[in-house]
Amino acid sequence: MCKGVAITGMGAISAIGNNVQENYDALISGKIGISKISKIDTVHKDDIMVGEIEMTNAELKKKLGIADEDAISRTALLAMLAADEALSQAGITDVNDCETGLISGTTVGGMDQSEKYYFEYFDSDKNWGHINGLHAGDSTQKLAAHLGLAESFVSTISTACSSAANAIMLGARMIKSGQLDRVIVGGTDSLSKFTINGFKTLMIQSDTYNTPFDDERKGLNLGEAAAYIILESDKIVERNNREVLAYVKGYGNANDAFHQTASSENGDGAVLAMEKAFQVSGLNPSDIDYVNAHGTATPNNDLSEGRALLRTFGENVPEFSSTKAFTGHTLAVAGGIEAVYSVLALQNNIIYPNLNFNTPMKEFDLLPQTTVKQKELRNVLSNSFGFGGNCSTLIFSKEA
Repeated sequence: MCKGVAITGMGAISAIGNNVQENYDALISGKIGISKISKIDTVHKDDIMVGEIEMTNAELKKKLGIADEDAISRTALLAMLAADEALSQAGITDVNDCETGLISGTTVGGMDQSEKYYFEYFDSDKNWGHINGLHAGDSTQKLAAHLGLAESFVSTISTACSSAANAIMLGARMIKSGQLDRVIVGGTDSLSKFTINGFKTLMIQSDTYNTPFDDERKGLNLGEAAAYIILESDKIVERNNREVLAYVKGYGNANDAFHQTASSENGDGAVLAMEKAFQVSGLNPSDIDYVNAHGTATPNNDLSEGRALLRTFGENVPEFSSTKAFTGHTLAVAGGIEAVYSVLALQNNIIYPNLNFNTPMKEFDLLPQTTVKQKELRNVLSNSFGFGGNCSTLIFSKEA
């Protein structure tokens, strides 16, 4: 039985950076990736702000050595770039040197390409094959083929905004149970008209910079990203003399069954997820040094999560902040990109600022960390909450 689930590599691309180092540099320098929509032809260009990745699909394909005519979704391209970086950092040149799996989260799948071909669908069968191959699992399958894992354990998780967090949790459980020696886990999502219009219908998108945990918050900024981490058993770490970046210490998932698109106002699901993560980790709330909050800047989430933090930590809520003011809400990737940020926080003993905060919420006396803060960190807790009340919590630690 594996005792510790080690993180040995990380890869990320988001609106604030094309790799892990660029993401970290932006977080500590205050560089945000939120702007008006420029890369999607939508009537909402002036209505909302989003976190777009600068690289075009053509540029991504060129970087990956993929022919321009290949019908690969942006979601899959972003995944390939991030996963390649994670494997490179871990020093893995042969993914099949042990029992290796891939678990990837997504919400939109290949929707960007489906939108491209939709209006041709009824007039010609030219692109039927492309549309039929752009379901949510297609990006995972293409990523698996790219990595050489097509015949390995491959799974797609789509639990809305907790998808990547649940991918990490499942990967950690499979390593601890001895089913796999190594798992590439994370998520990928690209912006699309479908996503923009869907969230516009919910009336929870902001036309300005999102303001997590601010009393005057107006809503979220959507973002696109991909992030993957390499999980390995202690046996493989020891065999390959691998450098360990951090450990997945705890994890928990719960569902408050409150509403399709809203969390319980009392944070019931979030509290259960955090309690489960503490049970798995063997840690107490007092052991947590920093909370990377879900913090979407929607009226519902920040109220629910704030109350959940108070119910869990009492009067001793540790420093907390949301990094979504930098990247936007990256949906299925949120738990993955923020897992990378949590590990970077541990490595550098840094707490990131909660940008754009001005007015404390009237419902409780909670103030996020608003400046970069140096602090010795041992354990970082990261929350990711999805539609349908699917709440997940991960705990990352310096020690197994």
